[in-house]
Amino acid sequence: MYKKMNSINDLHALAQLTNGFRKSNKTIGLVPTMGALHEGHLSLVDQALQETDETIVTIFVNPSQFAAGEDLDQYPRTLEADLEKLAEVGAQHVFVPTADLVYPPGFSTSITPPQVAARLEGEFRPTHFSGVATVVLKLFNMTRADVAFFGQKDYQQVCVLRAMTADLNVNVQMRVCPIVREADGLALSSRNRYLDADQRKTALVLYQTLQHTRDLITGGLNDGFEIVTEMRQMLIDGGVDNIDYAVVANPQTLETADFIDGPVVALVAAHVGKTRLIDNLMIQ
Repeated sequence: MYKKMNSINDLHALAQLTNGFRKSNKTIGLVPTMGALHEGHLSLVDQALQETDETIVTIFVNPSQFAAGEDLDQYPRTLEADLEKLAEVGAQHVFVPTADLVYPPGFSTSITPPQVAARLEGEFRPTHFSGVATVVLKLFNMTRADVAFFGQKDYQQVCVLRAMTADLNVNVQMRVCPIVREADGLALSSRNRYLDADQRKTALVLYQTLQHTRDLITGGLNDGFEIVTEMRQMLIDGGVDNIDYAVVANPQTLETADFIDGPVVALVAAHVGKTRLIDNLMIQ
């Protein structure tokens, strides 16, 4: 079924495709992914299909955003299933480059990420956002995208890429689409497949903690330290004993909100078993 979709794996063919779009004054939508696609990814594709004339989905497990000891080798690779899913939702074009195509011999350039990358993920994965920013900028250039579609689940990533595009005058509009969740609230993630039944049940406490945090704030509690203390305790009580961070922060800068007097974002990163999960919730 997916053979009806235009599958590309070399830069010359991609350039020919995008040159044709430009000559026809067609807008190009980009959905960058690392594969192992789920409904969250497909919701981005659907949004891109609605907003742009031609949608290019990329599938590339980017080695530069994984540090030594992280799960690059174990990261799920399900290309055949991914292509079938993309065809089913009507995706028009998919670009599947190899690592040598993205990072050819002698490649030595990288992006220093903006200041918003320094906190949270930046503290626990210090090389991560350089790898993300570098590959996303390359994908912007390769696909000549007008609009790029990202999920809110990777909230800090969105902040980083927004700042990068502004700082470097990259002419790409960013669309941030809502988190897609299972019926019980678990945020969809390619890494959820690592969880066994008990771990998946434990993982629900991340979103439950975020909901409780929202209830505390909308109920009038404005002391950031008190809120974060309760967040961490709820995670621990729920069986999550390896917490990277649980914070309430400024939605733009991700600076910790010591006193809450406006919109904030609550963010959590924690390990359930050996699986690292992240989640977030905007709180007005």
